[in-house]
Amino acid sequence: MTPPSVLNLSAYLMYATGKAARRTLSEKLTARGLRLWHLTVLTLVADLGPQPKGVLAARLDMNASDLAKIVKDLADAGRVTCVRSLTDRRRVDVLITPEGRLALDHLSADIASADDDLLTPLSEAEREQLASLLRRVHAHHEDTGPAAGIRPAAQARQP
Repeated sequence: MTPPSVLNLSAYLMYATGKAARRTLSEKLTARGLRLWHLTVLTLVADLGPQPKGVLAARLDMNASDLAKIVKDLADAGRVTCVRSLTDRRRVDVLITPEGRLALDHLSADIASADDDLLTPLSEAEREQLASLLRRVHAHHEDTGPAAGIRPAAQARQP
């Protein structure tokens, strides 16, 4: 049982709820042979387009060798491909494949189900409010975190 005084600590509540969310989502992903990092990399490349491995590692605040393993897993499964950049031959870009997009489409129901499991006690309006508040907190920390200077490819191309 959680000590009552800890229930007044927002950081603890976010941590404990985050663990429950991770566990719930991980179970759904494991059933499909994936881990949370696979989903994260796949989604990032799907959302932002081809990304150099180094940029992916920085965006995710992840060790480059750990990212290389995740990318290899995804490439072995046919969900991403790695190609030399046309503009900088030293750079390897990670691109999502049609199979990767299909995998993300199939995962949508699993992710929605994990959210439903986690947020069962909340009404739809409360879920939207919670999501809005969490996005604000996340944006604040993302703007000040290790990847703060890395802009999405779409923004980087804008004048």
